[in-house]
Amino acid sequence: AMGGRKEFDLHADWMELIRLFRCSNERGYFAVSEKCSDFCQDDLSDEDVMILDSGTDVFVWIGEESSDVERKLALKSAQLYQQHVQDLTGDARKLSIVRRGKENLRFIKLFHGWGPFRARLKNSS
Repeated sequence: AMGGRKEFDLHADWMELIRLFRCSNERGYFAVSEKCSDFCQDDLSDEDVMILDSGTDVFVWIGEESSDVERKLALKSAQLYQQHVQDLTGDARKLSIVRRGKENLRFIKLFHGWGPFRARLKNSS
Protein backbone atom coordinates (compact mmCIF):
# COMPACT_ATOMS: atom_id res chain seq x y z
CA ALA A 1 0.00 0.00 0.00
CA MET A 2 1.24 3.47 -0.83
CA GLY A 3 1.77 5.87 2.05
CA GLY A 4 0.02 3.58 4.52
CA ARG A 5 -3.24 3.72 2.58
CA LYS A 6 -5.30 0.67 1.75
CA GLU A 7 -4.60 -1.45 -1.32
CA PHE A 8 -5.86 -0.40 -4.76
CA ASP A 9 -8.59 -2.45 -6.41
CA LEU A 10 -6.88 -4.74 -8.88
CA HIS A 11 -10.05 -5.79 -10.70
CA ALA A 12 -12.58 -3.74 -12.60
CA ASP A 13 -15.46 -6.24 -12.25
CA TRP A 14 -17.55 -3.49 -10.65
CA MET A 15 -17.56 -1.65 -14.01
CA GLU A 16 -19.93 -4.32 -15.38
CA LEU A 17 -22.55 -3.25 -12.84
CA ILE A 18 -22.59 0.48 -13.60
CA ARG A 19 -25.38 1.76 -15.86
CA LEU A 20 -26.22 5.33 -16.88
CA PHE A 21 -29.67 6.33 -18.14
CA ARG A 22 -30.83 9.63 -19.66
CA CYS A 23 -34.31 10.91 -18.80
CA SER A 24 -35.65 13.49 -21.22
CA ASN A 25 -38.83 14.87 -22.75
CA GLU A 26 -37.13 16.77 -25.58
CA ARG A 27 -39.19 14.91 -28.21
CA GLY A 28 -42.49 15.86 -26.61
CA TYR A 29 -42.81 12.69 -24.53
CA PHE A 30 -40.87 11.39 -21.54
CA ALA A 31 -38.32 8.67 -22.31
CA VAL A 32 -35.58 6.85 -20.46
CA SER A 33 -32.68 5.56 -22.56
CA GLU A 34 -29.49 3.81 -21.54
CA LYS A 35 -26.22 5.56 -22.40
CA CYS A 36 -23.10 3.71 -23.51
CA SER A 37 -21.15 1.79 -20.88
CA ASP A 38 -18.01 3.95 -21.25
CA PHE A 39 -19.69 7.17 -20.17
CA CYS A 40 -17.92 10.22 -18.77
CA GLN A 41 -18.79 13.48 -17.03
CA ASP A 42 -19.54 15.14 -20.39
CA ASP A 43 -22.46 12.72 -20.84
CA LEU A 44 -24.30 14.48 -18.00
CA SER A 45 -26.60 16.89 -19.84
CA ASP A 46 -27.74 20.06 -18.05
CA GLU A 47 -31.10 19.87 -19.85
CA ASP A 48 -31.87 16.37 -18.58
CA VAL A 49 -32.03 14.18 -15.52
CA MET A 50 -29.78 11.12 -15.38
CA ILE A 51 -30.13 7.87 -13.44
CA LEU A 52 -26.86 6.18 -12.50
CA ASP A 53 -26.86 2.65 -11.07
CA SER A 54 -23.53 1.88 -9.39
CA GLY A 55 -24.41 -1.66 -8.37
CA THR A 56 -24.97 -0.55 -4.77
CA ASP A 57 -26.62 2.87 -5.21
CA VAL A 58 -29.09 4.41 -7.63
CA PHE A 59 -28.39 8.12 -8.13
CA VAL A 60 -30.78 10.62 -9.71
CA TRP A 61 -28.59 13.44 -11.10
CA ILE A 62 -30.53 16.63 -11.79
CA GLY A 63 -29.30 19.01 -14.49
CA GLU A 64 -29.79 22.72 -13.81
CA GLU A 65 -31.97 23.25 -16.88
CA SER A 66 -34.10 20.11 -16.56
CA SER A 67 -37.85 20.62 -16.37
CA ASP A 68 -40.10 19.87 -13.39
CA VAL A 69 -41.79 17.15 -15.45
CA GLU A 70 -38.43 15.48 -16.18
CA ARG A 71 -37.45 15.67 -12.52
CA LYS A 72 -40.70 14.14 -11.25
CA LEU A 73 -40.88 11.40 -13.88
CA ALA A 74 -37.17 10.56 -13.55
CA LEU A 75 -37.52 10.16 -9.78
CA LYS A 76 -40.53 7.88 -10.27
CA SER A 77 -38.60 5.92 -12.93
CA ALA A 78 -35.64 5.54 -10.56
CA GLN A 79 -37.95 4.25 -7.81
CA LEU A 80 -39.49 1.72 -10.20
CA TYR A 81 -36.02 0.69 -11.44
CA GLN A 82 -34.79 0.31 -7.84
CA GLN A 83 -37.79 -1.91 -6.99
CA HIS A 84 -37.34 -3.97 -10.19
CA VAL A 85 -33.65 -4.62 -9.40
CA GLN A 86 -34.55 -5.63 -5.86
CA ASP A 87 -37.26 -8.00 -7.11
CA LEU A 88 -34.81 -9.61 -9.58
CA THR A 89 -31.69 -9.84 -7.43
CA GLY A 90 -32.79 -9.40 -3.83
CA ASP A 91 -30.30 -6.51 -3.54
CA ALA A 92 -31.63 -3.31 -2.01
CA ARG A 93 -29.95 -0.26 -3.56
CA LYS A 94 -29.94 3.12 -1.88
CA LEU A 95 -31.66 5.91 -3.83
CA SER A 96 -29.94 9.32 -3.71
CA ILE A 97 -30.66 12.64 -5.41
CA VAL A 98 -27.63 14.57 -6.69
CA ARG A 99 -27.74 18.09 -8.11
CA ARG A 100 -25.32 19.42 -10.70
CA GLY A 101 -22.34 21.05 -8.99
CA LYS A 102 -23.12 19.37 -5.64
CA GLU A 103 -22.02 15.82 -6.48
CA ASN A 104 -20.73 13.73 -3.57
CA LEU A 105 -17.65 11.50 -3.64
CA ARG A 106 -19.71 8.29 -3.98
CA PHE A 107 -21.08 9.71 -7.26
CA ILE A 108 -17.91 11.37 -8.56
CA LYS A 109 -15.74 8.26 -8.17
CA LEU A 110 -17.88 6.47 -10.78
CA PHE A 111 -16.52 8.76 -13.52
CA HIS A 112 -13.08 8.82 -15.14
CA GLY A 113 -11.23 12.12 -14.74
CA TRP A 114 -13.95 14.12 -12.97
CA GLY A 115 -13.33 17.88 -13.03
CA PRO A 116 -15.16 21.16 -12.60
CA PHE A 117 -18.09 21.65 -14.97
CA ARG A 118 -17.30 23.90 -17.88
CA ALA A 119 -19.23 27.11 -18.23
CA ARG A 120 -22.18 26.73 -20.55
CA LEU A 121 -21.75 28.51 -23.87
CA LYS A 122 -24.62 30.79 -24.80
CA ASN A 123 -25.54 31.05 -28.47
CA SER A 124 -24.76 34.54 -29.66
CA SER A 125 -27.23 35.16 -32.47
